[in-house]
Amino acid sequence: MSVQVKFWGVRGSIATPSADHMKYGGNTSCVELNIDDRVIILDAGTGIRMLGNCLLNRNIKDYSFLQSHTHWDHINGFPFFAPVYRDDVNIEIHAGHLAHSCGIQQVLSSQMCQPTFPVPFAELSANIRFRDFHAGESFSLGDGIYVRTAPLNHPDGGTGYRIEYEGTSVCYVTDTEHVIGQVDENILKLIDGADLVIYDSTYTDEEYPQFEGWGHSTWQEGVKLCKMAGAKQLAIFHHDPSHDDAFMDVIAEKASKEWSGAFVAQEGMCVELAMSSKPNLVTVAC
Repeated sequence: MSVQVKFWGVRGSIATPSADHMKYGGNTSCVELNIDDRVIILDAGTGIRMLGNCLLNRNIKDYSFLQSHTHWDHINGFPFFAPVYRDDVNIEIHAGHLAHSCGIQQVLSSQMCQPTFPVPFAELSANIRFRDFHAGESFSLGDGIYVRTAPLNHPDGGTGYRIEYEGTSVCYVTDTEHVIGQVDENILKLIDGADLVIYDSTYTDEEYPQFEGWGHSTWQEGVKLCKMAGAKQLAIFHHDPSHDDAFMDVIAEKASKEWSGAFVAQEGMCVELAMSSKPNLVTVAC
């Protein structure tokens, strides 16, 4: 029995479909968790388009979405997620930063309004349920899958997730900004002992001072937090659009020297979290 994590989009801010971004990928944030017969989707960036096609090919019709937040790069793949136009598909969408305001349904529908998008939200045929909660709450997805959440330090708010099943845990912590010299206790508690932590590593420590206040962190901060929390592995994630393959190769080399549990997430990469065994990284086709 295992939990499989597949990266469909690992880029931050904006998609980068260029030749020098092919190795690590240019699609924005989208991660798939497969737990037995359950599919959990983390964010709806541009990577979700290919995921949607794959799910249809696999004849899977029930999905749970966990949205970190709703900035463009994390939602603008949603209108291109083919299953939402199928009336035999069931989708539940969770978000933890909008319960006090407009709600996740309004945000997703507003991005499909004219004159910025030609197909209205009303055209979606899938059975979609929306659940707004407050970051920090915990809930069950059924089938023994539990979710813990934490608020993140990001403009307009954000939510970090810890998905637990049969003693295995995956944490999704993007987008968030650290404070130099301080430890984010919310994140530290969320990732305590996790098998895999997917962390916002948009910048390097050297770059960060130029972008302080923009809502993002560094791979070095991710390594520090994972070591402190006793996590097993760190997926360096949400790559800055200016970081091409050559730049990411350098980060991958430095990170592996800093901590053997760190690796750079690549589009198409899968991580198998077998129960009671060391996580295994594999790259597979859909």
